[in-house]
Amino acid sequence: MFDRTKDARIRGAAFDWLSEQVRIHGDVLPNGVLAQGFDLNGQLIPLVGPQGIFKPRVLADVPLTITTVPEGPYDDAFGADGLLRYRYRGTDPNHPDNRGLRLAMDRRLPLIYFHGIVRGRYLATWPVFIVEDNPEQLFFSVAVDDASHVGLPAERHDGSALVGEDTDMARRIYITATVRQRLHQRAFRERVLDAYRRQCAFCRLRHEELLDAAHIIADAEPKGEPLVPNGLSLCKLHHAAFDRHFLGLRPDYILEVRSDILREHDGPTLVHAIQALHGRSITLPRQSALQPSRELLEIRYTRFREAS
Repeated sequence: MFDRTKDARIRGAAFDWLSEQVRIHGDVLPNGVLAQGFDLNGQLIPLVGPQGIFKPRVLADVPLTITTVPEGPYDDAFGADGLLRYRYRGTDPNHPDNRGLRLAMDRRLPLIYFHGIVRGRYLATWPVFIVEDNPEQLFFSVAVDDASHVGLPAERHDGSALVGEDTDMARRIYITATVRQRLHQRAFRERVLDAYRRQCAFCRLRHEELLDAAHIIADAEPKGEPLVPNGLSLCKLHHAAFDRHFLGLRPDYILEVRSDILREHDGPTLVHAIQALHGRSITLPRQSALQPSRELLEIRYTRFREAS
């Protein structure tokens, strides 16, 4: 017989542990941490396994987590309804993993969703709910329910309290759309930093907490796609300087410092952090396909010249 109290206790403990890991590691978590999992009353509970739909032994029949891996075999995406489409395992609707997610829907049990950003690094979102089964198209529709994990105000934080509650679908769709935007932003950041070997392209600073994924063309513009060739891994100082046209990047990957900034006298930070970059080449991704688009740099460099 299904023990709802025990199930809620395990899921709530998993949510609490994830909150702590995000506090320690940031919101993109390494696979090793998730695979090791956490201890609950002397029993180790991992959160991921070899398959995308994962149920630890401590749970009876309903999975705890679902995972999308980068370049995986399943085409998980967001549908026109704003919900995540999570593909069945295989093509048999009655595969035990698929039956488990169907039970999660029927019992309204919360799950954890891990979205693979780059190899071995996952963005965690919880709690999520299976809200629809689509056996003809072989996917489940998944909605996010708790705004506290996507930077929105929320009234509830205890995952166990969500079990069996009726929730407003419009609210879920709105929060899921916010998660979708967050996934794209975090994926862009991780892929850009990965391409630049987690260092500033201008000064080679390697402290990841001080690095940003800067857009060459802003994402609000038609050409501002969240793709690595439209990105630069920059420390926060050089990101701000780049955005404010203190310095520009030519299409041949050479830096130029604005003429008035070059003439300015304002202490050693300006000299060594900005002025010394004039005429230098930037650090590039090793793969040519990931290097900055010369077309986009030409557009950005023209704006820099106009601002000079």
